Amino acid sequence: LAVSLQLLHGDIEQIRREYSSVFSHGVSITRKLGFSNIIMPGEMRNDLYITIERGEFEKGGKSVARNVEVTMFIVDSSGQTLKDFISFGSGEPPASEYHSFVLYHNNSPRWSELLKLPIPVDKFRGAHIRFEFRHCSTKEKGEKKLFGFSFVPLMQEDGRTLPDGTHELIVHKCEENTNLQDTTRYLKLPFSKGIFLGNNNQAMKATKESFCITSFLCSTKLTQNGDMLDLLKWRTHPDKITGCLSKLKEIDGSEIVKFLQDTLDTLFGILDENSQKYGSKVFDSLVHIINLLQDSKFHHFKPVMDTYIESHFAGALAYRDLIKVLKWYVDRITEAERQEHIQEVLKAQEYIFKYIVQSRRLFSLATGGQNEEEFRCCIQELLMSVRFFLSQESKGSGALSQSQAVFLSSFPAVYSELLKLFDVREVANLVQDTLGSLPTILHVDDSLQAIKLQCIGKTVESQLYTNPDSRYILLPVVLHHLHIHLQEQKDLIMCARILSNVFCLIKKNSSEKSVLEEIDVIVTSLLDILLRTILEITSRPQPSSSAMRFQFQDVTLGGCFFWPTLVSFLIIYPKKCIQIIICHTRGEFVACLLSLLRQMTDRHYQQLLDSFSTKEELRDFLLQIFTVFRILIRPEMFPKDWTVMRLVANNVIITTVLYLSDALRKNFLNENFDYKIWDSYFYLAVIFINQLCLQLEMFTPSKKKKVLEKYGDMRVTMGCEIFSMWQNLGKWRKEKPHPLYSSSLYFEVYSSRRAIYQ
Repeated sequence: LAVSLQLLHGDIEQIRREYSSVFSHGVSITRKLGFSNIIMPGEMRNDLYITIERGEFEKGGKSVARNVEVTMFIVDSSGQTLKDFISFGSGEPPASEYHSFVLYHNNSPRWSELLKLPIPVDKFRGAHIRFEFRHCSTKEKGEKKLFGFSFVPLMQEDGRTLPDGTHELIVHKCEENTNLQDTTRYLKLPFSKGIFLGNNNQAMKATKESFCITSFLCSTKLTQNGDMLDLLKWRTHPDKITGCLSKLKEIDGSEIVKFLQDTLDTLFGILDENSQKYGSKVFDSLVHIINLLQDSKFHHFKPVMDTYIESHFAGALAYRDLIKVLKWYVDRITEAERQEHIQEVLKAQEYIFKYIVQSRRLFSLATGGQNEEEFRCCIQELLMSVRFFLSQESKGSGALSQSQAVFLSSFPAVYSELLKLFDVREVANLVQDTLGSLPTILHVDDSLQAIKLQCIGKTVESQLYTNPDSRYILLPVVLHHLHIHLQEQKDLIMCARILSNVFCLIKKNSSEKSVLEEIDVIVTSLLDILLRTILEITSRPQPSSSAMRFQFQDVTLGGCFFWPTLVSFLIIYPKKCIQIIICHTRGEFVACLLSLLRQMTDRHYQQLLDSFSTKEELRDFLLQIFTVFRILIRPEMFPKDWTVMRLVANNVIITTVLYLSDALRKNFLNENFDYKIWDSYFYLAVIFINQLCLQLEMFTPSKKKKVLEKYGDMRVTMGCEIFSMWQNLGKWRKEKPHPLYSSSLYFEVYSSRRAIYQ
């Protein structure tokens, strides 16, 4: 027997589309015996698997053992046999009855035959399986004499289905088929040796014969769990509510997601019934269900819960109790020794707020917006408690810092929910106050600091930040945390990503007036530290291998190629990966700096220069930015074929230099002359002019024309600036030569001027 195997990826519908030829040969689809690792919402299954295991039978007055055949039927509540609900295997036609094979002269036969019974849900209640046992005579051909039967109900009276496992059934004596036609006669009898019904113990003891089966139910609609049924039927037994809510955490997750909507309806029904008594229990149960959906096995049910909240949830008063209990937990974070449960609550805050917001919306629709001020006060008080617990400093990686990390991880998901009820400015102020309460000490817990920065990153990527009004409110707190991390040179990759997102958003909205104010804030907060960061990163050792240089060119400013390149490079050069990360980060910071300088106007430059209180501060800044510019025009800074990027960078550099020249003339001439800063300025100007990428004579005519149309000849602009600045130093006099005239730079400047004139 030759068998070929092929693994196909995707769900069944995708495979039907992509491998249609496979399905043209009568292929049968076999479902997994049980649920898959990931249960998809909308997946409908109701398969009962029955394994006919073994039997123990008496000789029945015969000298030799019997030849036993088992016949199986499915009988509904009215006594009729259900047709075509027995499956022998995938691809086989369904049957109405099953006949086992016969073992010759064996009173202890073992069959171990597995059957699938895909019985509809509506047929389960009241239905049972009947097994009939017959002796097959070898003397009289075709004669099969009935000598007994067993049966098992599919559902118990309380609504639970037949539990999974092995069942030892009682074999009842019966020699006439007519005795089985009226099912009401034998259904009153005990069916299992483990279950006694009424006073039928004698009937069970009268026979030593038994028949064993194993059952396994794979259903998205029926349950074998009594605790789940008790919870769903809480109105029938109101005295059991507390116990049912406590046992919910012990119920298997697959049972809960099967009845997700019914379970949620039950919880909020109990909350409406008596919130004073059951409020905290219902809240804990809701948290358990929310966190259950975080499991990879059940995370596909999140859309089911979202749909429930939007379309089916009806708890218009639930928001009061949810806010009250949530605040109760937050208020006790700083005091609690064990915080595992509190962390579970904080992890579920996104969906808790979804329920709070939807509940409040339903209440407003029903009452015309009553108690609006009361609701706002409740939210304000809740977030005040949050701010207090976030502001607490914990030493090391203690329970408090872990709770803070859990909260910050999911807090950005709450913004979109608050926007459904509050004005964008109100939400921005709430978020700003919350993020502003974070302690700024960096040496406490590095993991917590990383989580804080991730929270800032998610905030920048959120819907709230895209609005200009809210962005201007949030920008200072975002820049504050970025400044702290850049100052300490920590989490540079995340800092670069956040900065990139900040500038991308500003670029998209460059026509808005608020952008000018945002640039003001960024220049004041970050320009200085951004320059220092670039200097720090570029001062680190860089790889020298040509092969590695090729890899770096792919990631320097590309961004989108970074991670795939890193993974492949990790395999080949694991020790060099840190250098790749440094190079990628440097590229992002350089792009951010160019973007910032490109969007600065005359007013921004003037405000920047006026912000320095002393000449020493201005001098340090000018030396710093001139040094960064010299780095940016290095040949190895960008890949060779990145001509446009080089031209953009040069255009930004020369524009900035023209603005800074005035500051140089006004503050560092005559008696305030500073050799170092003038030397740095002219050195930058000279190497700027001599860049290969600016030698237009080497370009093709069409390329030269395009460059001239867009940027002009930047060498001429810089050359004129050199001439002007050089003239400001005064005429050369023999009796008191200027220090610059005696330096080698003089000859470089003079040569550059001659080249420009030519």
